[in-house]
Amino acid sequence: MPVDRVLLAAPRGFCAGVEKAIKALAWMVRVFDPPVYCYHEIVHNRHVVDQFRRQGVVFVDDVAEVPPGAPLMLSAHGTAPEVATAARATAGVVVDAVCPLVTKVHHELKVRSRKGYRVLYVGHQGHEEAVGTMAVAPEAVHLVESEADVDAAAAAIPAGTPVALLAQTTLSVDEWAGLQERARERFPDLWLPGRSDLCFATTNRQAALKAIAGRSDAVVVIGSGNSSNTVALAKVARAAGCERVHRVNRAGELPDDLGGVVGVTAGASAPDDLVTEVVQRLAPTHGVEEVHVVDEDEYFPPPPELRDLLRALATAVSLGVGAPPAPAGPPDSDVAAADVLAGLASR
Repeated sequence: MPVDRVLLAAPRGFCAGVEKAIKALAWMVRVFDPPVYCYHEIVHNRHVVDQFRRQGVVFVDDVAEVPPGAPLMLSAHGTAPEVATAARATAGVVVDAVCPLVTKVHHELKVRSRKGYRVLYVGHQGHEEAVGTMAVAPEAVHLVESEADVDAAAAAIPAGTPVALLAQTTLSVDEWAGLQERARERFPDLWLPGRSDLCFATTNRQAALKAIAGRSDAVVVIGSGNSSNTVALAKVARAAGCERVHRVNRAGELPDDLGGVVGVTAGASAPDDLVTEVVQRLAPTHGVEEVHVVDEDEYFPPPPELRDLLRALATAVSLGVGAPPAPAGPPDSDVAAADVLAGLASR
């Protein structure tokens, strides 16, 4: 299927939160005998989840399914407080791989609700991040997915009640902006956080895609259908003027009739080997042009529970052999999650 040229968006693929979560679950797989349990998919990508399943990871949607004493990881999307409490009461080692940007929104919701605010939360019904966030203060939060939802909240919230606006981190920038404008119209004294709730990686990937979508005859977005930021990328490509947009899990799902200039990007939970696979399948006659918008150097360290576990293991080993404590593993910031996944696949 040779096309004329591929425009490759940069940045694309794994974000810092996904890097953190994948590396953390990989450590769990190394440390514990299978099965290792994970509450919800660690990230929303079929390829990544299947790789961990092959290593003995069992993904569950109810922590009651986790046997007492079994190791458990909580996913990057954030967990409802009561679920996390129940997990720690029955499971063995519990490691929370929540993205720090999601934790920020949880904190904002908790603080605003304690101050008497009603909170409009812009998010997607049923998405794990939205479910976990709204559970922080369910009595104070109103889920908003449309302008009609904003209007309904305005009718339901008593006059004089302070109102705040928060968001799911993986939304489309344009989607968020439209609902923010509507909320400001209905609530002139609306409170918003000083720093946007939208994930910087999501925003950067959307900006990079906008830079190539108008130049492309077709756009390919790599990522799973349950990935909110991946779905948002497809919407961004259409809004930027590209009439032909395909979301694919991997190269085998590409249509056979692509031609001309094809833009390629990947959601924040899609590994770069899938991008390589897609570009190779497209086989551009005139090569690949990477369109670079911004550098990303953000790094999120491993979850504190995992750091404590690895330190304890390193100390136990050193005491057993009568040697000084050795590092628990390679410096986490020097290891890419893509390499970690490749290492698991070769086990």
